Amino acid sequence: MHLFAILRLLGLLLMLFSITLLPTAGISWLYDDGQMLVFLVSAIAWLFVGCVMWLPVRRCRDELRVRDGFLIVVLFWLVLGFAGALPLALTAQPELSITDAVFESFSGLTTTGATVISHLDVLPASILFYRQLLQWLGGMGIIVLAVAIMPMLGVGGMQLYRAETPGPMKDTKLTPRITETAKALWYIYLALTVACALCYWLAGMSGFDAVGHSFSTIAIGGFSTHDESIGFFESTGIEMIAVVFMLLAGMNFALHFVAWRSKSLSAYFKDSELKTYLVVLLIVTAITVSYLYYTGVYIFIDDALYAGLFQAVSIGTTTGFTTAHYFDWPGFLPVMLLFASFIGGCAGSTGGGIKVIRFLLLLKQGHRETVRLIRPNAQIPVKVGGKPVPDRVISAVWGFFAAYVGSFVVLMLFLMATGLDQLTAFSAVAACMNNLGPGLAGVGTNYVDLNEPAKWALSFAMMLGRLEVFTLVILFTGAFWRR
Repeated sequence: MHLFAILRLLGLLLMLFSITLLPTAGISWLYDDGQMLVFLVSAIAWLFVGCVMWLPVRRCRDELRVRDGFLIVVLFWLVLGFAGALPLALTAQPELSITDAVFESFSGLTTTGATVISHLDVLPASILFYRQLLQWLGGMGIIVLAVAIMPMLGVGGMQLYRAETPGPMKDTKLTPRITETAKALWYIYLALTVACALCYWLAGMSGFDAVGHSFSTIAIGGFSTHDESIGFFESTGIEMIAVVFMLLAGMNFALHFVAWRSKSLSAYFKDSELKTYLVVLLIVTAITVSYLYYTGVYIFIDDALYAGLFQAVSIGTTTGFTTAHYFDWPGFLPVMLLFASFIGGCAGSTGGGIKVIRFLLLLKQGHRETVRLIRPNAQIPVKVGGKPVPDRVISAVWGFFAAYVGSFVVLMLFLMATGLDQLTAFSAVAACMNNLGPGLAGVGTNYVDLNEPAKWALSFAMMLGRLEVFTLVILFTGAFWRR
């Protein structure tokens, strides 16, 4: 373990994060909301801490190994979660405890969207912007951004990329050099954000709301500048724009890159994961719309269509925007929608959940085992896109699923032990581990009323989901620390 190299990199990353607080200070100055000092003090504090960590080991040039990469990613998300909480803890609007500030920070950076803040409409503009910015930075992972920048500072990034990139196929690179890969991802991410903001603005949002909601839409985060979320605008046009960009952000960004570089849409049509992603969302949407209409929740079919489509895509992609209290919808709908978030977005997207490619592989493996019951000696490869998937990948997917379920059960039981009812505990863990945000029962609108131990446990659940379980769990194994 190269501790000096790790410390040096953490210092650099923390200094980088301190710079991202300056635009928020600028927003405070522009809107004269009295919060500029909060953000300037926070920026200076974290810049100082970063310098203190970096200066003593600045000449260390040890090459990072894979183990170092995992440790750096976990440590930085942990440090960044607490660093992001500082402005929220210092401000008097809203007045948050340390626990609530940390919860809100982790929720933003992990793009979960669960909030402990109410009355958003009366908060200072800079605080609202800061929450949206946290999600935008966390959407593609600030580590990936650092991978694009760190080579200029003499730090390699492949180990970080492998630990940070979501999905089971982490060694796939879009370009020969990892730096170029990270830059390509961020160019696409930035382009989608700008396009989304322009569409929102043209559809009737103010410039401030358009930028803020584009941040959380492309990040698949779900934070809003209003208590009523997207429903505040009462605009079908805005809702459909959100649907389009949520769908795009839930796709593998490698597909966007290939389509842009080849100037062809063929990559989309050939991708098995994308087809599964769209089919799943189509089925969930059809069931939701039909049930809303035939149970009389919406009298007119077009109202049921817009509401059902929006909520199915928002929850299925783990964004978490709302236009209605879906948790109050009748019958099985709320639970079905929550289960859709377990599948989540595609690998290589900003979405949460177990990822569509893993869901697809689990289905294909299940089908193979069923056929083997009839033909025990048959050699049946699992194929995706016409290509056989190595058994090692299949085993890794099953291992991930087992670790996910085990972590879920432990967290749910812990929340119930703190006094939460079964439905609230189940949906809270699901919403946080899937990086969704809104849950059912006691966490349908927000997480304000939860006890402090539950909030800390759910903050951990958000990190588990964001780092896809293994990256975090591996640190608790003896094998990781042995030489």
